[in-house]
Amino acid sequence: MRDAVHDPEPTPLPRPPSPGSGYSSTRKVRTGDVDPQRRLRLDSIARYLQDIATDDLEAAGHAETDPYWIVRRTVIDVIEPITWPATVHQQRWCSGLSSRWANVRVRMTATHETTPFSPRTQPDGLVETEAFWINVNAQGVPTRISENGVATLAATTDVHRLRWTAMTAARPARVPGEDEPEDRVHVLRSTDFDPLQHLNNAAYLAAVEDELLLHPDLLRHRHRAVM
Repeated sequence: MRDAVHDPEPTPLPRPPSPGSGYSSTRKVRTGDVDPQRRLRLDSIARYLQDIATDDLEAAGHAETDPYWIVRRTVIDVIEPITWPATVHQQRWCSGLSSRWANVRVRMTATHETTPFSPRTQPDGLVETEAFWINVNAQGVPTRISENGVATLAATTDVHRLRWTAMTAARPARVPGEDEPEDRVHVLRSTDFDPLQHLNNAAYLAAVEDELLLHPDLLRHRHRAVM
């Protein structure tokens, strides 16, 4: 968890092919989505990504042909934090695919609002994300994306031979005499598991949010989380 949040890499995530490409939706930021400083939490962002993915599948008519997907990696670039109260506009599109998986981008732009609880004007937020999604069957085995699914995904990208590339490095070997980093226990709850018996992606980032209490400096500037 210690290495999950850091400064963004010099190369930004792929930009959308056009402003209206892909699938779009709008939602309100709720009080249950934010921390005491009213910042939209990383685990909440993960839930937003899951929700728009489900809505996109249904809108495209692929909930029957390609209903099962698992996330292998999620990248979250917080360019300008989203805070409550706000309305979040989401744009979702494919930025690369192969026969069994796809990179899917979601851009979140927030229009902030004022209320009696939050009278001070906040800058509009911007969060860029990309997730590596794997198409699986009912048994959880990677399987080919349907022809219609491929056609929909390929409409927004020229990358049709996507390969997995790691973005995080293994923990470096411990130097003799160096203090061992402290491990902390994070207790899993029954509510952390999804219908496929997988630990939900948001649950990982909830653990990261606990660690961020000890490292608030990581949130004072642009940052990237890679899970």
